Amino acid sequence: MNAVSTAVAPVNHAVKKIPTSLPGVFLLEPRVFGDERGFFFESYNEQTMAQAGIMQKFVQDNHSCSARNVLRGLHYQVEHPQGKLVRVAEGEIIDVAVDLRRSSASFGKWEAVRLSGENKRMLWIPSGFAHGFRVVSEKAHVLYKATDFYAPAHERTLAWNDSELKIDWELDSAPTVSAKDQRGVAFRDAEVFE
Repeated sequence: MNAVSTAVAPVNHAVKKIPTSLPGVFLLEPRVFGDERGFFFESYNEQTMAQAGIMQKFVQDNHSCSARNVLRGLHYQVEHPQGKLVRVAEGEIIDVAVDLRRSSASFGKWEAVRLSGENKRMLWIPSGFAHGFRVVSEKAHVLYKATDFYAPAHERTLAWNDSELKIDWELDSAPTVSAKDQRGVAFRDAEVFE
């Protein structure tokens, strides 16, 4: 797995911004208020996100529930590209972003991070990236906000097991992958962004 930088930049009292190895992709760690009753944190605040560098408007919220070892992705849209703010409400996943911006210095590079209901971290993935995840807990509830609507005619799937990308999904057995995701194309044949 690619290493995540430990440098942390405070955005405001509510969230810490943690960079990754991919330009534009970063983790947000919210400030959590907890006591014997449970916890509270802001999972989204427009002002906080703007201070962190997320200026885009979100138009769609998605929620998936998946069992252990389900692998979803790697998805992207060639038209109506989506930026995604991903978090896990329950369980744990390995969340992966792949840079598909040909003009980027990190074109073809990937980043994998662990998101969980316990760490409450969020991953910001701007448009121009493919996204996918694998569930490492018994099940996981994954929630993500998207900056554009789902456009099935423009959706593309990058092969999760591409031999050139060599993504480390930390597998100990074959993952459960949908028929659509099994037909993902190789990175060298993928439609990419300029």
